[in-house]
Amino acid sequence: MILSRSALASLNQDSAILPPPNLFNLPEKVIQFGTGVLLRGLPDYFIDKANRQGVFNGRVVVIKSTDSGDSITFDKQDGLYTVCVRGILDGKNVEENSINSAISRVLSARSQWDQVLMCAHNPEMKLVISNTTEVGIRFLEEDIRQQPPVSFPGKLLSFLYERYNAFGGSNESGMVIIPTELITENGSKLEAIVHDLARQNSLEQAFTDWLKNSNHFCNSLVDRIVPGAPAAVEKLQIETKLGYRDDLLLVAEAYKLWAIESGSEKVKEILSFSQVDEGVAIAPDITRFRELKLRLLNGTHTLSCGLAILAGFGTVKEALENEAMNRYVSNLMRFDIAPAIVGEHISEQEASQFAISVLDRFRNPQIDHKWISISAQFTSKMKMRNLPVLLSYYSKFQSVPEYFVLGFAAYLLFMRSKLKEDGKYAGEASGREYIIQDDKAAYLSEKWNSLPLNEFVENIMRDESLWEMDLTALIGFSAAVTARLKSLINDGALQVMQNRLVNTLVGF
Repeated sequence: MILSRSALASLNQDSAILPPPNLFNLPEKVIQFGTGVLLRGLPDYFIDKANRQGVFNGRVVVIKSTDSGDSITFDKQDGLYTVCVRGILDGKNVEENSINSAISRVLSARSQWDQVLMCAHNPEMKLVISNTTEVGIRFLEEDIRQQPPVSFPGKLLSFLYERYNAFGGSNESGMVIIPTELITENGSKLEAIVHDLARQNSLEQAFTDWLKNSNHFCNSLVDRIVPGAPAAVEKLQIETKLGYRDDLLLVAEAYKLWAIESGSEKVKEILSFSQVDEGVAIAPDITRFRELKLRLLNGTHTLSCGLAILAGFGTVKEALENEAMNRYVSNLMRFDIAPAIVGEHISEQEASQFAISVLDRFRNPQIDHKWISISAQFTSKMKMRNLPVLLSYYSKFQSVPEYFVLGFAAYLLFMRSKLKEDGKYAGEASGREYIIQDDKAAYLSEKWNSLPLNEFVENIMRDESLWEMDLTALIGFSAAVTARLKSLINDGALQVMQNRLVNTLVGF
């Protein structure tokens, strides 16, 4: 039996939290750009939880960029999916299965754009959420009257322009827009792009005034490890216990945070789901949340994933079971990242406590977080998540951060690849091939294959199109990376970690 609305009556309520029938009659209040597991495992999780408690009382229309993939599955399952929470929270084991009914329908932007625009005519619509990957918030010069526009900001502007016209530019028709893409000041950047697009499309001044004064673009930060569907064997075990098949089932860790930057009472009123879970934090300034998460969690992931893959580890929990890898991750946070971010917004104690929680989350035996997934868009993540840490470290200590260097060298070696017949770039580690998902894969592959190693490192370090600065200006950094890169090539990632970390401490 596959999960669906008609199947709910025959399900065992002891195995999963079932949605009450009245939730299916709630009005649509949210437009969500993206079907990914992060959105379904965090914002939609909070909305569903609030609906169960009679607080938010609204459902989500999901906009998918294409017709392919899981849209048919959503239709078959009436938008229902199971969230399996697994992990440790406040020292207690957490295991919870709940059937999420927040999603009312999934629309394809490509073939159902007219229906997407009709959602703009719904007076109940108040909130826009997005996660279009870290490269989704970008300016593309285009006509927003296309069916549909190409870029996410173009689609958003088209939707907002439709809403402006539908309600005559009333102040009450304005929306709260919360991107969750992992870039600093995501809301502010999206707002600037949307305004630039409005000018480029010569939209009337009255609309741009409404756009500015009646809509609220909020910076936000999401923090929850949601690897998605578990391995086939584990998924079958879960489904056997639940008593149904769920092709949208996802696993999420117990920890959860959605920090939203706003001091507006109107925004707080619209985001009423914040009342039912302390994991939603609405504050005038979310710098502290952002820096802790972006640098210590995501930055550690990024600096570790190259080493982990080169050492032959498939998942985060597998890597953390290895003493050398565990030491590397711990010392990277303790000696390089935490000292660099401590300052005006973050105390030494806060950094230390957050790092300890990160280690616990990485070691979660219930989460199969794949390193190859973490490596997606490796270059842009290295730039956005880690270069600010590197620059801060140099500013404070005028010296080379040892563990950062090793992680950066591993990134370069990970990007050594060959072009396959199918057009993908592949590297090799521990006798196994891996596919590189990075916009700079072709560029770095060409550099690897055309330059001697020393020249390769210097060339990449000086490339301001990659880093927006010349990294060779950081005294000793280029030489240290070159030395570590040679060691990785000659001795292997695991042996290098064992050699470098044999006398270092573990933990905080």
